[in-house]
Amino acid sequence: MASEMYKSGNSLSGLSDNEAREFHSLFMSSTIAYVAVAVVAHVLVWLWRPWFPSVKGYVSLDGIKDIATQAITYLV
Repeated sequence: MASEMYKSGNSLSGLSDNEAREFHSLFMSSTIAYVAVAVVAHVLVWLWRPWFPSVKGYVSLDGIKDIATQAITYLV
């Protein structure tokens, strides 16, 4: 059946060669854009909090107490 469709000039998708090429180019450009956004998002998350922590852990919480104390004094 597929060979009959190919011989008659029809494709399985029903698109002509030009339409298929246009669809392919749009599909590839949108895929590249999606991957680029995903890579940027992963890099930003990596900069914020690396997936593999150091020996001391992800974050040193020593300065958090000082910042919270100062914030409370400004609010009161």
